[in-house]
Amino acid sequence: MAQPRGNAARMGRRAEYAQITRQAILDVARDLFVQKGYFATKVEEIARGARVAPATVYAVGGGKHGLLRTLIESGTTASDIPRILARIESIEEPQELVHFIVHATRVKFEEWSGLMRQVAAAAPQEPSVREIQQIAHASMRRGLSLTARRLAEMDALREGVDVSRATDLLWLHLCNSAYFIRTDDLGWSLEESETWLREALSAALLDRPQQRD
Repeated sequence: MAQPRGNAARMGRRAEYAQITRQAILDVARDLFVQKGYFATKVEEIARGARVAPATVYAVGGGKHGLLRTLIESGTTASDIPRILARIESIEEPQELVHFIVHATRVKFEEWSGLMRQVAAAAPQEPSVREIQQIAHASMRRGLSLTARRLAEMDALREGVDVSRATDLLWLHLCNSAYFIRTDDLGWSLEESETWLREALSAALLDRPQQRD
């Protein structure tokens, strides 16, 4: 039996309001995590910023842990991820593939570095945050492993570098920790970092790296 139109409309409005509320909680949580860190952020502050009761933060987001997990998982399932993986699969020239994966990780670092910096800071002290960090790491390594396999399929890897070692070398250069060293410790700009990475990874991975454009 069909529901009356009025009931359907009310249900639609409730669902829309619930989604708006959930997104507001996530947006405030992300801002506070980046600004204050995971441990210093309080559920009450998230609730106040989202203009909801603290109980709603727990009910909708699962508290701080649930919110952080949702935020990180949203990055691993973002709409651009399938496009990045498809592009890795489609590139036919080794140097172009190296340049692409370097640029793709730079873009992702720019988008997520604020939150991932706080995840990295909290992970050693909080097992649940370490588990969330591993979600991000596993997602990135899948893309790097695919890159390594594509280079192997093109017979482009230098002697002594197999897919496993190539994946490790890509991780060593492109993971968040490596970016933090270059940007935070060394003071490199992301442009400097990208230029260096193109050359360094080509030399580390490719049998006969081409000259940089």
